[in-house]
Amino acid sequence: MLYRIARPLFFKMDPEHVHETVTKNLLRASKVPGMRAAMRASYHHEDPILRTKVWDLEFQNPVGIAAGFDKNAVLAPLLPDLGFGFVEIGTVTSAAQPGNPKPRMFRFPDDKALINRLGFNNEGAPAVAARLQKQGKPGVPLGVNIGKLKVVPNEEAVDDFLKTFTLLYPYGDYFVVNVSSPNTPGLRALQDRDHLTALIGALQKRRGEMAEAAKAPPRPLLVKVAPDLTDEQIDDVVAVATQFKLDGLIATNTTLSRQGLSVETKEAGGMSGAPLRDRAEEVLARIHRGTEGRIPLIGVGGILTAEDAFRRIRAGASLLQLYTGFIYGGPETAKTINKGLAERLRRMGYKSVQEAVGSQA
Repeated sequence: MLYRIARPLFFKMDPEHVHETVTKNLLRASKVPGMRAAMRASYHHEDPILRTKVWDLEFQNPVGIAAGFDKNAVLAPLLPDLGFGFVEIGTVTSAAQPGNPKPRMFRFPDDKALINRLGFNNEGAPAVAARLQKQGKPGVPLGVNIGKLKVVPNEEAVDDFLKTFTLLYPYGDYFVVNVSSPNTPGLRALQDRDHLTALIGALQKRRGEMAEAAKAPPRPLLVKVAPDLTDEQIDDVVAVATQFKLDGLIATNTTLSRQGLSVETKEAGGMSGAPLRDRAEEVLARIHRGTEGRIPLIGVGGILTAEDAFRRIRAGASLLQLYTGFIYGGPETAKTINKGLAERLRRMGYKSVQEAVGSQA
């Protein structure tokens, strides 16, 4: 109720300023005795049917927060208090970078959409690694999303990714290679088969070395793909994923398309939210079919309701992520989706999330 009252005021302010303000206030509130327990009591929906296991990681529910919301791992310990079953931080680059000039984020409330051209603004891998070391584990699986510095040419992208990956490897439960953001010039070219083959091969080699040194199993490595790929390009990504026995794929990032937006805009950047829903689901389903369900998939893009979540799971997603849906839905979003998802699973006769994955792909 408080969020519904405050949202009209928030939506008159610059989106980035609101995000920064909410972050600061959430951090302050978390230090009040009993506040975090109160948040958990208010925003959690616990149900055995929602518990799932992917990559030998235990998830209390399949609804996570997508990369981009907590770029620098500032909120990572607190986001599980809002009902999320896992947290993905980033995108993190090898060194700090400011991102693109402001303003660079725009709301379209009538369409429940956002356009952003943030450009991987973050504090850099050394600072994020130090923060994660100090914080410890957030209590839920932690994903780390990594990207390329804007000033690094694609010919040097492998070394750049390796720097970030090496620094952050001790702290993540899984890692995501972001080659699909539309806001770093040339980045999406790394989704091409030759580039992706070289990048994934190098990261897997480094992962093997670090896992051996730690005497532990290698941590899962995923690639996040764009919704704007052609069918042939999607099939190339599937081929590389199969070749390297990739641990998973995330479908999808934001889109350059403006289809589904009810107003004309000249703002550049990637669009997220409800207009992306159908395309993100199509790409996910195609990947699921192409991999024959052998690779776990994370569905993201246009998930705002429990029905959206249920459809994405039946299309092939083992896990789900929210960003824009959380912005428009407020702090009860994860709870509302989890509650509705549990109801739908039972109504359709499923006994678990895993049983429903890909059932309508």
